Amino acid sequence: MTTCRTKVGWVGLAISPKGILALEYPRATREEALANLKERWPEASLIQGAPEEIGEQLQRYYAGEPVTFSAKLDLEGHAPFQRRVWQATLQIPYGQTRSYSWVAKEVGSPHAYRAVGAALAKNPIPIIIPCHRVLRKDGTLGGYGGGLDMKRRLLEMEARGG
Repeated sequence: MTTCRTKVGWVGLAISPKGILALEYPRATREEALANLKERWPEASLIQGAPEEIGEQLQRYYAGEPVTFSAKLDLEGHAPFQRRVWQATLQIPYGQTRSYSWVAKEVGSPHAYRAVGAALAKNPIPIIIPCHRVLRKDGTLGGYGGGLDMKRRLLEMEARGG
């Protein structure tokens, strides 16, 4: 586990040898950023500072710069459908949005838009897997694990920076 300080707060990261396992939304303190991660992985060791590349990319992202994340992700242990949904979501460019039904079509299940929403609700690596870029077909926000206010702010930030 590690943290990265950004313009908007401390981001917590759980990292395995295969890649990023989880990301916590920015928190006011380093300890808050690590709290949920420590609960999920109590035996994990704490490393100082995020790997340089992902730390820099997160700092740039939260500063409002367009970023294409390049870190490897460790999605093992998750259901195949969830992984397909998250992989499709990774294809949504910075500053753009897609609908739940678009993602459903991309994963080969065109009527499974509610299942797509359920998979996105379990996204362990928000921001990097940009589930905030997925909207309802009518363009309204839908849900978001970080709250609708955060989803709105992220989309507005990307619209300005992209």
